[in-house]
Amino acid sequence: MTELRQRTAREPDGPPEDKESESEAKVDGETASDSESRAEASPPLIPADDTPEVLNRAFSSLSSRWKNWWVRGILTLAMIAFFFVIIYLGPLVLMIIVMCVQIKCFHEIITIGYNVYHSYDLPWFRTLSWYFLLCVNYFFYGETVTDYFFTLVQREEPLRILSKYHRFISFTLYLTGFCMFVLSLVKKHYRLQFYMFGWTHVTLLIVVTQSHLVIHNLFEGMIWFIVPISCVICNDIMAYMFGFFFGRTPLIKLSPKKTWEGFIGGFFATVVFGLLLSYVMSGYRCFVCPVEYNNDTNSFTVDCEPSDLFRLQEYVIPGVIQSIIGWKIVRMYPFQIHSIALSTFASLIGPFGGFFASGFKRAFKIKDFANTIPGHGGIMDRFDCQYLMATFVNVYIASFIRGPNPSKLIQQFLTLRPDQQLHIFNTLKSHLTDKGMLTAAAEDE
Repeated sequence: MTELRQRTAREPDGPPEDKESESEAKVDGETASDSESRAEASPPLIPADDTPEVLNRAFSSLSSRWKNWWVRGILTLAMIAFFFVIIYLGPLVLMIIVMCVQIKCFHEIITIGYNVYHSYDLPWFRTLSWYFLLCVNYFFYGETVTDYFFTLVQREEPLRILSKYHRFISFTLYLTGFCMFVLSLVKKHYRLQFYMFGWTHVTLLIVVTQSHLVIHNLFEGMIWFIVPISCVICNDIMAYMFGFFFGRTPLIKLSPKKTWEGFIGGFFATVVFGLLLSYVMSGYRCFVCPVEYNNDTNSFTVDCEPSDLFRLQEYVIPGVIQSIIGWKIVRMYPFQIHSIALSTFASLIGPFGGFFASGFKRAFKIKDFANTIPGHGGIMDRFDCQYLMATFVNVYIASFIRGPNPSKLIQQFLTLRPDQQLHIFNTLKSHLTDKGMLTAAAEDE
């Protein structure tokens, strides 16, 4: 009996291959979970003081609170001045800046994943991340070129071929990256590699997709680009100012320094700012006209006859408000009414993009995405609310503003075969005749 018990104790519980597979699964699980536990257990990163030395010397006598206030204020003014410069340089420069911001934001988020999950030994991780960025940008910008530069594309044979098979080429490029990822899988890093695969794709969704919407908004008219971005900047500044001087009540645990006083003060200041900025910009064609490509000059043009949205109109003020302000009629641009919706979103919903970023940074125990801008953190720290705002503006334009574009319809019409063009012509002619419009036009002539 004793011998039987000893033999049973010596015998394995299952076949050797089961033990081996269990051991392999344990190794796979430990690799990712150990990385995750190290990320959770690592102490918060204390960033080095990246304030320029000249500012450190200038404000050395101030307390850290007021020193930070002055540093942030000066660098904010510098960024606003840079924003004015790139607006002056025109739409093409704005598009290039949007592309550069997108690449820097992608780099900051990917670098965090690379460092937090200790992905130094993962094969092809960084190469594949940048490859997927290239693929997604090729797809989105190819769609934009085909949509807004249709005449140019049809004029050049290589561009016409690329445009015709654009989506197939994009899919082939992505599929190549997907196969490369599968081939790069290593037994002891399975879970970690899929973590980073998901990390890369979520980053592409957040950064690249929404920066593409920024460019679409720009093509609708620079006012749809400048006003939303300016409202977010205004809300950020005024919320900070109201919170700095009057803040007492914490707003949300994710951002302990945010206060209700700053949140409410920023809202009212942003709505007023949006109304004033919209009034000023609505009077200039260079801001309100859609950005179009001129095939004759091979350049962007912003000249048009402003739509009713940008023409002064009279509005009767409701009786309740009349008794308060004493006005019965007010002259304003219809776009100013839309600016109220934009500024309201920028001040009430836009900050949740910042709260989301704060939660992300707290999850990985980092203070900022990077230290690119002293006192402000990384580029992503400045654009966490802008991307959410860009998505809202694009949806708002598609839902309430944009209508059929005659020029695009004509461009597509001219690419059809002659028999198709003739069929559309006859159909349109009979339709206009039935409505009496074509006969009336002939009689007028």
